[in-house]
Amino acid sequence: MSDADAHAADPSRTQPRLAAFLALALGSAGVVYGDIGTSPLYAFKESIAHLREASGRAAAADVIGVVSLMFWALMVIVTLKYVLILMRFSNRGEGGTLSLMALVQKAGGRGAQVVLLVGMLGAGLFFGDAMLTPAISVLSAVEGLKVVNGLDGRIDPFITPIALAILLALFAAQRSGTGGIGRWFGPICLVWFASLAALGIAAILRAPQVLAALSPMEGLALFARHPVLAPAVMGSVFLTVTGAEALYADMGHFGRKPIQHTWLVLVFPCLTLNYLGQGALVLVDPQAADSPFFRLAPETLQLPLVLLATAATVIASQAVISGAFSLAQQAIQLGLLPRMVLQPTSADHAGQIYAPQINWILLVGVVALVLGFGSSSALASAYGISVVGAMITSSLLAVLAVHRLKRWPIWLSLAMFLPFLVVEGVFMAANLLKVAHGGYVPLLLAGGLIFVMWTWMRGRARLARAEQSDLDIGDITTMLAARPPMRARGCAVFLTAESGKVPAALLHNLKHNQVLHEQVVLLNVQVVRRPHVPDDERVEIRDLAPGFKSLSLTFGYMETPNVTHGMALARARGLKFDIMRTSFFMSRRALMPRRQRGLGQIPDMLFAYLLRNAVRAADYFQIPPSRVVELGTQVVL
Repeated sequence: MSDADAHAADPSRTQPRLAAFLALALGSAGVVYGDIGTSPLYAFKESIAHLREASGRAAAADVIGVVSLMFWALMVIVTLKYVLILMRFSNRGEGGTLSLMALVQKAGGRGAQVVLLVGMLGAGLFFGDAMLTPAISVLSAVEGLKVVNGLDGRIDPFITPIALAILLALFAAQRSGTGGIGRWFGPICLVWFASLAALGIAAILRAPQVLAALSPMEGLALFARHPVLAPAVMGSVFLTVTGAEALYADMGHFGRKPIQHTWLVLVFPCLTLNYLGQGALVLVDPQAADSPFFRLAPETLQLPLVLLATAATVIASQAVISGAFSLAQQAIQLGLLPRMVLQPTSADHAGQIYAPQINWILLVGVVALVLGFGSSSALASAYGISVVGAMITSSLLAVLAVHRLKRWPIWLSLAMFLPFLVVEGVFMAANLLKVAHGGYVPLLLAGGLIFVMWTWMRGRARLARAEQSDLDIGDITTMLAARPPMRARGCAVFLTAESGKVPAALLHNLKHNQVLHEQVVLLNVQVVRRPHVPDDERVEIRDLAPGFKSLSLTFGYMETPNVTHGMALARARGLKFDIMRTSFFMSRRALMPRRQRGLGQIPDMLFAYLLRNAVRAADYFQIPPSRVVELGTQVVL
């Protein structure tokens, strides 16, 4: 009997694997699909609003055309591009824009700076999305109170305060992690998607002619009837696929197959039924177009539906916030952002972290958006540009990934993704019409973050050149042989940016203290372009000279470097030291700006601010604080 036959014949082995798969699929329904799953709250309403404003009411053919465009946007962008194609490109199981960028960079080739710029652009646009999603999602859910019998007209002044209270509570809860309430995400979203399908089916039975929207010709016919309005309609139709990036970004947490099956079996059918149902409702009652989602439910169920929608939007917001924390961790490890506090919130799941600085920056941004725009319809004008921009960056990186990893000719790689780039280009052109009406907000956010990342990378490179001496270990041993210093007992560890080069802190220690420890370890911490590094590949020890050793610790960009753990592994490999007789020497920099005027001072001032507020290297690398010696140095930028 083959292994496969034995496995199939033994249900005791199959059932645990099936249970684990179903648990992952259920979890992905809440975390991965929270954003795209709440799009029915506003996507169809905003799309049909352009046609209503032009003629007073939308014709039946136009309603069917809008639903057709929404269905085929889900089919082409989400199902074909992300679920069936892009999710096959994983960086050791991890997905997302920065993971794809690291995968392309690891493959080598020309254009490294272009690849880096595309990755930075995608990351910046994602952070813009992380601010917009909680604002528009929670606002659209709370606005459902307007259709509840007896509240219409009286609840309007309280919509914004209620939304702000929910958002403040959500961001305040981040400190304790999502583990406690996270187990409810999947079941709540399962009820949410079931409700979407049930409401949609009930409406479709009243107007089955809406099923004609499954033909792409209905969507194309809308362009022919309304060539002037079509771009504005497409800009709102794109709201249907916002959140698609989460499918790829969260692949490392749930795995490719659970995410794919959840989309194909649950999420895609339920979204399709609901959009068809909203179209059918407007066909029967054109006045329902002011709030088609909530008017799908009978009056007695509208308030429970508002509460369920609010819970779903909180989950959608949580998914985006958690994604921003993970993206910040990746950016820090890849050297794109300064070191920040990253607090693990779960002992069982390494991916669950809390980034206080990112959390409060997002909160300030979300509150400003809610107060500045005031309604989900106004926010819809700003929403979309950041998402479609992130989609285009992932398509461009995927072209390079196919070319470099699969060894396909560049023209063939481009041809593979050209249909998606064309569709996304159409959506981008349509969304650019929103720039003057609020679309500049995500562009400014992305531009600001890219400038911060560029400033930090440029400043770090210059700082490393200024701090790192040109001497190698051979030079220093020759000097020590000529003039031997006093030797102190124990071990001294010096962090160095380049293995084999003598760090400035060692030279300063010799110059001012005129002493050298019995054993000197030059420690180099590397972050590689893969998410995780196993312990058996983490440590590399080399003898440089008598009394000098080189220790390299390697970490993945999804890991937080832990020097204490690395030193323990090194001791198991033969590096002899007593932690209580080991000192870690580190530089404490005082930056001296260059003498220049005008705009050239801004990057220097920003870098100095970022470095001043970055987490100390000793804390970030988890070095015992009682064993750290800091040597002050002045560095001219």
